Amino acid sequence: MHLARTRARTAGRRLVLAAAVLGLAVAAPAAAAQADGTRSPHRAGPVSATHPGHTTGADQIMHPDHTTGADPLTGAIPVAGADHTTGSDAPKATSAARSGDPQSTADRVADFYGAYIDVVWDARNDDLRNGLREHYLTTGFQKTLAAWEAAQHADGVLRAQDSPIGWQVTPDGTDAGHAFSTVRLSWGNPSHPGYTYLKVRSDLATKQISDIEDA
Repeated sequence: MHLARTRARTAGRRLVLAAAVLGLAVAAPAAAAQADGTRSPHRAGPVSATHPGHTTGADQIMHPDHTTGADPLTGAIPVAGADHTTGSDAPKATSAARSGDPQSTADRVADFYGAYIDVVWDARNDDLRNGLREHYLTTGFQKTLAAWEAAQHADGVLRAQDSPIGWQVTPDGTDAGHAFSTVRLSWGNPSHPGYTYLKVRSDLATKQISDIEDA
């Protein structure tokens, strides 16, 4: 009888001990989770795809290489002074091109007035001016021009006594074997010039000037 009681007490103690151990096993993970939740909020978290400095590749797509300025997708490095809108070099200012055709009567008129005014402007001798007249003017008109100059005491090609500061020639049609051009001469201050206009007739057969008169 005494032995049975002893065994019963021993079994009860084992049950209590087993329950205690099981309770500790369950409480330990819960305590650990609670402790982890009470740690500092500044612990490491997931790497952001848009946060600079991480090696995810996302930031390299969104931002250029600030060290070299290279495009991360193409590897191209911008050229200094380039047009960043189009990627091409900035356009450079250039002077207008000039051209001429020896078969064009209007171009012949422009060539004559350009060379003639250069000679007058540079105060060259009359031999050079006469040489230009002989080449570009018909023989008959050279005589008519000399008579006009003697009467008017002025240069018959320019219809003036002074030297112009610029010239412009515009074709003005053809009629009955002749081509016509309008010559605009600029005078005075380049900022505020004055203008005179001449009507020039050329023979289509020879391309020589056969008449000049005020327009």
